[in-house]
Amino acid sequence: MLKVLYGLKNFEGKSKFKTWLYSITYNECITQYRKERRKRRLMDALSLDPLEEASEEKAPKPEEKGGLDRWLVYVNPIDREILVLRFVAELEFQEIADIMHMGLSATKMRYKRALDKLREKFAGIAET
Repeated sequence: MLKVLYGLKNFEGKSKFKTWLYSITYNECITQYRKERRKRRLMDALSLDPLEEASEEKAPKPEEKGGLDRWLVYVNPIDREILVLRFVAELEFQEIADIMHMGLSATKMRYKRALDKLREKFAGIAET
């Protein structure tokens, strides 16, 4: 919230306020995710607890989960974000392009290729 308040003076109005706000939120989430991932890797490297390691082995794999996660595991992280922003957040392509710091045509192409990849991957499932 503080980043939004401090950054408000830098809002130039080149995009919708919602897009600008979502961009700040997205970037902050990515930063926090990376920090947590680094911390988790460090903790895992330092962990010598065999009970904890055994419980991790029994955790379900992403492919075994239902829903959106089962599908999105097959596309790269950038394409996954584009799909999530389009389908879950219901943003327009221009808004997604602004958030992802990409051109509009690049965003649309990545979106199309990600959908094509998912269609190809799961074509056999739909037939059964």
